[in-house]
Amino acid sequence: MAKAPAMSPSDTPVETVLDGLAEVKRAEAEQLMGLMAAVTGEQPRLWASRIIGYGQYHYRYESGREGDAPLAAFATNQRQHTIYLTAGFAELHATQLARLGKVKHATSCLYVTRLTEVDLDVLRELVELGVQDARRNHHEPSE
Repeated sequence: MAKAPAMSPSDTPVETVLDGLAEVKRAEAEQLMGLMAAVTGEQPRLWASRIIGYGQYHYRYESGREGDAPLAAFATNQRQHTIYLTAGFAELHATQLARLGKVKHATSCLYVTRLTEVDLDVLRELVELGVQDARRNHHEPSE
């Protein structure tokens, strides 16, 4: 039997991740869950044993590499929240990123220490734009 890709949804309850968080980080993770559920209209699923994701799309790069990813997702640990957006979001949405608040970022990730340090309306806008980018540039698999 073929091994499932590391980045795939599972049936493991999301609470297994939430239960391991300190009270403040859990409350913030629950805020992020509400935001992403509202944006996507999807229920949360656990991906790669620690990422809470909403919806799903299939990507294929010019190199031929392909796979599935959540439309919107985040992972929380005791230090920070990692919010997964579409590749290149910082260049595509620089205006919103400049208004967001205290964050670090990489190619497709935002790193937020505390949600109180960011403008949640701008964060929601970035998640909405990321979902729109994913839906426009990729396709959602039929399940």
